[in-house]
Amino acid sequence: MAVDRVLPGQPILIPKGPAPLLGNGVYSRDGTVRASLLGVPRNQGSTLTITRITPRAPVPNSIVLGSVTRLTPIQAMVAITVVDGVPLPLGEEFTGVIRAQDVRSTEKDKVKIGDCFRGGDVVKGLVISLGDARSYYITTARNDLGVVFATSEAGATMEPVSWQEMRCPKTGRTEKRKCAKPEGV
Repeated sequence: MAVDRVLPGQPILIPKGPAPLLGNGVYSRDGTVRASLLGVPRNQGSTLTITRITPRAPVPNSIVLGSVTRLTPIQAMVAITVVDGVPLPLGEEFTGVIRAQDVRSTEKDKVKIGDCFRGGDVVKGLVISLGDARSYYITTARNDLGVVFATSEAGATMEPVSWQEMRCPKTGRTEKRKCAKPEGV
C-alpha cells in the first residue's frame, strides 16, 4: 500500500478490484473505509487490517515534538509527546531539556533562552543523549529544528519570519524565537 501511516478516522484508499474484507483496526462508515487506530494498513490475503504502531521511548537521534513547560536562564524544559512521528498515549510523556549551548550551533555563548522559547511553544528537537535520570537532552541546533508552533500575546498563531523571529498576524508585532525551517521550503 502507498500509505505509510494512518490516524484513527482517516479514510483508507481501497485499490480497484474486489472489495477486501475488513479486519482488525478498520471499519466502514457511509461507504468509506476508515482506520480505527494509529498504524500501518496491510493486505493479508483478501483482508485489510491495520498493524498498530507502538510508541517507544526516545533514544539518541530520535526526532521529538513537545511543548515548553518551564524556562530558566540556562535551559528550557519540554514535555515530549511525539517520538519519531508516533504520538505517545494520552497522559504519558517524557521530560526533555534544551540547554542554552544546545539551541544553535554558532554563537552558543550569546544564547538567551527567553529569546528562543516561551512557555507553551511546540518545539521539534533531536535527542542527543539520555541526560540524567529524569530527562533527555535535546538539541535544536539544526535549521529544521526549533519552534514549530507558537501563540502570540494576543492569542493568535504566529508565523515564522526568519530563523529567529515570528510575527503575530493579528497585531503585526514580532517576537523572538528559534524557529524551525518549515518543511518543504
